[in-house]
Amino acid sequence: MFKITSITVSLLILVQSFNIHFKDIVELDELFEHAQFHAEEYGDNFLVFISKHYGELKAEHSQNHQEEKEEHEQLPFQHQCQTALLSAFVLNQTPDYPLEIDLALGLDSNFFYQASYHSLTQEELLQPPRQA
Repeated sequence: MFKITSITVSLLILVQSFNIHFKDIVELDELFEHAQFHAEEYGDNFLVFISKHYGELKAEHSQNHQEEKEEHEQLPFQHQCQTALLSAFVLNQTPDYPLEIDLALGLDSNFFYQASYHSLTQEELLQPPRQA
């Protein structure tokens, strides 16, 4: 059961990464009808048709054929999408702090300080007072 779930989720992520929407699948018939129109009207094969509507010839074709603008807007895969991906790589290396356990039993003093860990970064000029 776990394998089926993981495969299904992986396929869902893969399909979503292609940026295919349900609306695009519904509009595939418009794509084929318009491709057939281009084959009959201009003699374009399917690759030239794709280049004119989605590739390097798109700007020229849109400029030369303004009368087909409504048909071009109904073609699938025309949506504009921006994706922002923020990746953070955090290398979590916590230094090992050896614990100091000093038991001071029976000592009478006004001040008691016990460090919970010891680090070389604490060996600075100004430190809290320690019991001698």
